[in-house]
Amino acid sequence: MRSTLDTIAAIGLAVGGALGMAGTFVASDALRETLWTIDAVGVVVAAALLTMKYQRLGNDLVAAGFLTFLAGESLLLAGNAARLQASVPSYAGGIALWAAGLVMVSAQATFALWMRLTAFIAAVLFVVSTLMILWGAPLLPTSSPLPALGYPFLVLTFIGWIWTLLKSER
Repeated sequence: MRSTLDTIAAIGLAVGGALGMAGTFVASDALRETLWTIDAVGVVVAAALLTMKYQRLGNDLVAAGFLTFLAGESLLLAGNAARLQASVPSYAGGIALWAAGLVMVSAQATFALWMRLTAFIAAVLFVVSTLMILWGAPLLPTSSPLPALGYPFLVLTFIGWIWTLLKSER
């Protein structure tokens, strides 16, 4: 049963990473919000399963990190129907929780160093983006260079988590 749950979590992360990145680059509001909604549901499911996995393994900090990441992703999901400009408050809260969750998951040597580094870089970029929004910068979830620069690091972290999940099945 555990390998099935790992596979479901890996699929959720893969769907989330792929559709999240794709949504950033599409011009259509409706398509973007649809992609981001599917992305967020996949990531929430994955983060819930990862929370349970690491809690059962006795790694409370990593489990709490995935739970915090789940809370952030839920805020992002809630803002999707509001469109870009109106979603900025929930977006800022969501990426702040992403950053906290990424740091918590990566604080211990549970994952390979490269994954922990990509997570930390993403967290720093999301914290800077959050602070810029709070200080009045007109950033949207699609703005470049920030916050868009954080997404590839987040997806690289997801790839590492997927690799870890699938590797543990062999």
